[in-house]
Order: sequence, then C-alpha cells, then structure tokens
Amino acid sequence: MGYRDLWSRLVPLYDEREAKAIVRLLLEERFGLTMADVLAGEMASATSGDELERLMHRLEQGEPVQYVLGEAWFCGHRFHVEPGVLIPRPETEELVEWVLGDERFLLWQVSQRAERKMNCEKYGAECKILDIGTGSGCIAVSLALGMKGEKPRAYVTAWEISPTALRIAQANAEQLGADVTFVKQDTLYPPNDVAVWDVIVSNPPYVCEREATQMARHVLEHEPHEALFVPDGDALLFYRAIAQYAHRALKPSGALYFEINPLYADELSSMLHAMGFANVQFKSDQFGKCRMVKAERP
Repeated sequence: MGYRDLWSRLVPLYDEREAKAIVRLLLEERFGLTMADVLAGEMASATSGDELERLMHRLEQGEPVQYVLGEAWFCGHRFHVEPGVLIPRPETEELVEWVLGDERFLLWQVSQRAERKMNCEKYGAECKILDIGTGSGCIAVSLALGMKGEKPRAYVTAWEISPTALRIAQANAEQLGADVTFVKQDTLYPPNDVAVWDVIVSNPPYVCEREATQMARHVLEHEPHEALFVPDGDALLFYRAIAQYAHRALKPSGALYFEINPLYADELSSMLHAMGFANVQFKSDQFGKCRMVKAERP
C-alpha cells in the first residue's frame, strides 16, 4: 500500500491537504519515515502491515491522529493525549507565548520590588501562576518549563475537575520535568482566595452548543464535550466565574489571560470592564481571529 493509497482513504473525512498531512504525521511519528523515505520507496520495509492497517482503521473512523498516536506537540514539547482531554491547539501556544513574554517583565518588577525591600538573592522573590482547567496540562507545563531556571522563581498551580485529565496532566509534568502543583477544583465553585496569584490563565470551554453543527466530525465525536461546550444561553459562563475569582484572588496589578471565542469578544470586554479590570487588551492569533485577552486587576 502506497502513500497515495493511504491518504485517499481519509478523503471522505478530510480534504486532500489535511489527509496528506495526517498520513505524513502518522508515518513520521510512529514509523520514523520522512517524505524523502516515502518517495524513495522505503515505506513497505519500514512499516508493519498489521500495525499500519490498525492505525489507518482508527483514522477512517474519524479518531483524531493525536489520539491514535497518543501524543501531540505543544510549545516544542511532546504531550501525551488520549480521549478525556482536549488536543492542544496552535492558538493556545500563542496564548502561552503571550503570557511568557509579558511574564518575564512582570517577574522583573517583582524582583525589583523585593530588592528594595530585602536582599533578593538571600530571600528570593516568587511569581505565582494559576492555570484554570488544565486538561492535558499543556499550558501549565509549558509555562513552568518556560520559566525554569528564572530568578525569581515561578510557582505554577493547575486546576482541573476531571480525574482523567488530572492523571494525564500529572504524567505529562513528570515526563517533561515540569514543577507544577495539580489540584482537583471545580472552576464554577472556586475557593475564597484573596491576593494570592500574580497571573491567572485559562482556556475554558467556550463553544456554544448551537455551534456543534459547524464542527468537524473528528472533534465532535471524539474530544470531551465538557471541555468544549457551554450552554447557548450563557456563552460567558466560565469566563464570568473565573473573572470573579480573579478579581479578588489576583494580587494588585496581577494579570488575567484567556483564550476566547471571537464571537463573544465584545461581550467579554464589557464584562471585564464592568467588573473593574483595567488595561483590557485583545490579541489576534496567526489567522487574524481575535483569540486572546489580557486584563489586569487595579
């Protein structure tokens, strides 16, 4: 069976470009084959016919290639994924990059304040970061790894209500050597914290149920609905709960970051301003969609 035979089997589910990309990823990640190897005719000798057929059958059923492989790349790191956690998206990588870019400046400010108050080298200064709804742990782990070795130190905590997701996230942190504290916590019923965090970041559920008809089959039938959908009548359900918590739980000048549904950017902006957040900034992703927001506690 050749490369064309393989990707052609996926065309009923995907367009030709995406079908080719999926098969290339499968051949490279599972069998170590580059396109040069495939074009040189080395595919037959490098693949096990039974294994390849088993994996192709799963892809033909609409299962995402990341679940088939059991892994997904995010911010340059390989994360284990399986049904029960969302597959990390490129736009979420952009959110992490934004947090890290801003966060380095914030950490410098923390350090400078500490130096004026006491010897920073002796006593240290810290930045406390919370990821709400961590899923596979991709945001929390990437932030922890991105700040690894920084002085002052960043302490990363991640909340998640799903036991499956907590297990996967913890395993990813251990595998990648990231220092993250994981806590089972319902986002809609947070603790009564005050001035605890320097940064809160979240990619909460934000797809309204009515949008399901526009979604790809491999997403709709395989990824966890509780991590995707919100009721049609309350698109900002999780944003409101997280922002209310952040308004009291962030330290003064602390920052709140969200990945967002572009359809509700205006409503979210109004809500954040009404709650008293300052310096509300929106940011577009690589495709030009308004996909992220940052707000600060005064």
